[in-house]
Amino acid sequence: MKLLQNKRDMQLKHMKKEIAHFLQAGQEPIARIRVEHVIREMNLWAAYEILELFCEFILARVPILESEKECPRELREAIASIIFAAPRCSEVPDLLQIKNLFGTKYGKEFIMVASELRPDSGVNRTIIEKLSPTSPSGAARLKMLKEIAQEYSLNWDSSATEAEFMKSHEDLLGGAKQIHRQDGISESRPSQQGYGQSSVSREVESLPAEATQRFQKLQAQNPVSKSMPSSKLTSAFQAPPDTRRNQTDVMEIARAALASADRATAAARAAAQLVNVSYGATTPTVAAEGKPLNLM
Repeated sequence: MKLLQNKRDMQLKHMKKEIAHFLQAGQEPIARIRVEHVIREMNLWAAYEILELFCEFILARVPILESEKECPRELREAIASIIFAAPRCSEVPDLLQIKNLFGTKYGKEFIMVASELRPDSGVNRTIIEKLSPTSPSGAARLKMLKEIAQEYSLNWDSSATEAEFMKSHEDLLGGAKQIHRQDGISESRPSQQGYGQSSVSREVESLPAEATQRFQKLQAQNPVSKSMPSSKLTSAFQAPPDTRRNQTDVMEIARAALASADRATAAARAAAQLVNVSYGATTPTVAAEGKPLNLM
């Protein structure tokens, strides 16, 4: 880790020098991108420094680890932090070996709790933040650019970069999807409305003929139903609907007329049967299916 820290010190100095040249040449967009890499390298350098202290702390307490079967409470943070950082610090393969040793001693569940940051994992908070893969915030990048400009004594105007970092960028992917979705809805609405109106119109046009035939058939079967005027039914069906609401009202009126005709027919049949039973008539009556029925 000491060797890696010394190596990163040289790399950081070189990258900061390049960023200073970009700022001096007015190439701020490139400097804004390069500064993210500088921040990540500095975070990794800080994580190595903390991990080095944890390793020294564990090394001094190896006898305690050997004597106890469970992980000591005072060593849990150091051990959990090393387990968490091992796969994220590929430049230090020794950390993976230490992780495997702890897995052999404490079990796979102990390794999973620290690796997945489950509750009560005990991983150091600073280690989690320094090894996080998330992009640095605009404030952190602006602060680093100002420090670099100050380190190399640059007279740099940061107003344009501040405006760029503070500007809220729209989510282009979400916006494009939302625009396409709205276009699709606007294009489908006319067709759906046209389809709904045409289907309702066809239903309204087909109902009058069917309803009229059924009403005439009921009148032919029962003389009592003939007394019901058919002008309301005909006018209800023949009225041209202006809107979708009027078409729905017409259909409701038609259904109500058919229901009234059915009730009138049923009442006529009941009256006829009552008359035949009272006077002992032997004449056949009209049944539901139009067949003669003998009432004795």
